[in-house]
Amino acid sequence: MKIRIGYAPGAREPRRDDFSALVLGLENLGFDSLWVTESATGPGGDPVALMAHAGALTSRIKIGTAVTVLPGRQPALLAQQLATLDHLSGGRLLPAFGLGSRRAADHQAYGVERGERVALFEELLPLLRRFWTEDSVTHRGPRFTFENVGVNPKPVKGFDVWMGGTSDAELRRTGRLADGWLAAYTTPAEAGRARELITATAAEHGREIDPEHFGAVVPYHRGDGTADERVPSLDALEDRLRRFTDEGISKFVLAPVHRPADWTAELTDVRDAALALQT
Repeated sequence: MKIRIGYAPGAREPRRDDFSALVLGLENLGFDSLWVTESATGPGGDPVALMAHAGALTSRIKIGTAVTVLPGRQPALLAQQLATLDHLSGGRLLPAFGLGSRRAADHQAYGVERGERVALFEELLPLLRRFWTEDSVTHRGPRFTFENVGVNPKPVKGFDVWMGGTSDAELRRTGRLADGWLAAYTTPAEAGRARELITATAAEHGREIDPEHFGAVVPYHRGDGTADERVPSLDALEDRLRRFTDEGISKFVLAPVHRPADWTAELTDVRDAALALQT
């Protein structure tokens, strides 16, 4: 099991001191990695810029996105951007991709219609993999055309590509295309069913996904009781993670639904509540 922390600044833009305190706390307290969110029209800021700042401050923790929106991106440029970040961080980048939010403003920002997203994703993800592994890529598709195009640098150790999404179509797409799955806002039982569908779909296509490559974003709150079945309290966090592991989920991105006033204190409390489960 790996315990990770997700950063979503809520209704305010990222602040340098606040974000730096989170990053250094993760590095010093033994957490596995930092995961940042992406929304082109939200307050969170650019995820690559956030990861670059985190990578420059640290030497141990891994950095990833939960998740990078793929439709609307130029694949050669994105492949180079992420591989460069991987090099500068010493091979610590964990890429994860999705279709993006349902917000109309985001669709406008990425320059795609909602109905275009799936077809774009299906063309884009295999292209990224090729740019990361091949010296020269030739491709003629419905949206993109490349003739002997090479992108450098390549990732330090290669990338395991993860995907998000919880609909049956998204889960089957994960089984066909991805190396891992990161759920968001789901129950342990729902995550277990999703894992089974992804695994079965991968087998149908002659693929196998590492059983340790199934994860969940777990938002949590402070206070008594449970605000939502999918949002446990900090005190109930250990029990909720054990229920996820019973369903075959072993990577967790813990995300406070509140904005911590002091990240060192917040991470210390999360460490005491859950980090003993990390292996």
